Order: sequence, then structure tokens, then C-alpha cells
Amino acid sequence: MSTATAPSPVRAVVVAGAQNADAGHKLRLLIGYIIAIALVVGILAYGFDYYIAGANDRPFMAKHHLLRPSGRIGVNLGILGFCMFLVIFLYPLRKYWTWLGRQGLSRHWLDFHVLLGLAAPFVIALHASFKFRGFAGIAFWIMVAVSTSGVIGRYLYGQIPRRVNAAELSRKELQELQEKMSEQLAGQNLLKQSDVRSALRLPSQEAVDKLFVPIALIYMFALDVARPFRIARLRRHALSGSEYITTLAGLLPTRHFELEKAIAVAREEASLAKRILFLSRSQQVFHLWHVVHKPFSFSFAVLAIIHISVVLMMGFF
Repeated sequence: MSTATAPSPVRAVVVAGAQNADAGHKLRLLIGYIIAIALVVGILAYGFDYYIAGANDRPFMAKHHLLRPSGRIGVNLGILGFCMFLVIFLYPLRKYWTWLGRQGLSRHWLDFHVLLGLAAPFVIALHASFKFRGFAGIAFWIMVAVSTSGVIGRYLYGQIPRRVNAAELSRKELQELQEKMSEQLAGQNLLKQSDVRSALRLPSQEAVDKLFVPIALIYMFALDVARPFRIARLRRHALSGSEYITTLAGLLPTRHFELEKAIAVAREEASLAKRILFLSRSQQVFHLWHVVHKPFSFSFAVLAIIHISVVLMMGFF
């Protein structure tokens, strides 16, 4: 006689807590992006005529005493940019500072690390009033390289599935998870298996292993871009009448709960299958990425410190 194992109350509480933490994190992250975009767009709109003016015309403009690097707004933007980079460098320090490492989840820190890394170049560009010369100019372009490489690194980080504690899942665990999803798809009657297989079609492991690393990275990104359109094609097989219009030919969800539940499983399996296929390449490129990203980051930090020290010593503000 077999007995069903009831879900552990402790495990249920942990899962619920993790979901609440993720929901709160997503809200804070959204607010952060809104504030950053509003700040940059607002100042850019206010000083647009000043920023597009020539260097010889700016000193005679009414906004010059505010928007120049040593002006009231310019200096505050420089201080804000500096503070942003202090927070940015807290993320790598978590690995060496035990107390800091226990604060929050690593992936949550990474999301804000990326947010500040994207916003800081715009803030610094506004601080410099789009004039990049000397140490400040070199530091700015290194900062742009750091920000660009950071976006690539964040994408690669997302391609390597992890647990809540940021530990990487093994290939065996990933394959077991994919098998469970395949069983769920096979057990539903809303989507034809032939349509699902077509939507989830991927190249062979042998073909991927033969790709050069940059080509594999581009291919991986292209599959992510194409996935919503593949899922839309899968959804279209179940649409009828006006639903083609209301869902934008399958790009938007329908009101059929069971159908969207099956679609969600198909989408997740497609994403997981792709990550399993490119797992070794993702790990390889991610480790190489650290070799490039860290030196650029430290170089920028040194140049930024030199720039700030020179400004303070010469009393520009």
C-alpha cells in the first residue's frame, strides 16, 4: 500500500518566501530603472540646446553655470556617478567581505549591479557635458567598454541555470528537469506534439560543438530572439476568429488558461533545452569574460580616482 507524500510545510514556506522576495526585488528593480531613465531623459531634455551647442558658444549660454562639469548640476551629476560606481564595486566585494556576502541574494545584487552599470555612463556623460578629453575621456570610454561587456556578461550569467543560492545546476539535473517538462507537454491535449517539436527544434550537440565561440554566442542570442515568434506560431494553431487580431497573431497570450499553461511549459522547455545545448560554451565564454571585464573595471577605477584627485587638488569646485 503506497502513501502519497505531502509537501513539507517548511519547504512550502521557503518557496513562498523566495517568491515574495523575487516579487519585491522585481518591483524595486523596476523603480530603479524608472528613476534612472527619468533622471537621464529629464536632464538631457532640459539641457539639449546646451549639449548640442559648440564649445565656443556654451560659455555665453544661460545654462552654462549649471550644466558645465564644474557647475551646480554638473558637479552633482559627477558626485552621483562616483557614488554609483562605489555601489557597483560592492558586488565583487561580496566574495571577500563575509558580512556583505550574507546580505541578500547574489542574483539580486547582480541585477542592480547591471542597472547602475548601464546608468552610470549616461550620468557621467551628462556630468562631462559630452566633452571627453584627457584622463576623463579615457576613463569614460573604458567605462563604456566595461558597461558593454557587463551587459554581455549578464546575458551569459542567465544562460547558466542556478539554484536560489547561485550554485550552478549540473547537466544531469538540467536534463532531469527537461524530461519532466517533456512529460507535462506529452500529457496535455491542447498542443500537437508535432507542432511542439517544430517550435522547440534545435541544432544537434555536434553542430554546436563545432561552432567558433563568437558564432556560438551569436547563434545562442538569435535563438532567444526567435523564440517568441516560434511560440506565437505554436499558439496560432489553437487560435480562431478574432483571436488572431487580439493576440497579434499569437504574440500575446489568449484568455484560455489551460492553453497558456501548456504554452508556458513549452516556452520554458525551449529555453532550458537551448541552455543545455550551449551549456559548455556558455561556461567557457563566461570564464573568458571575467578575464576581460575585471581589468577594464580596475583600469577605469584607477583613472577615475586620478581624475577626481586632480579636480580636487586644482580646486575646480
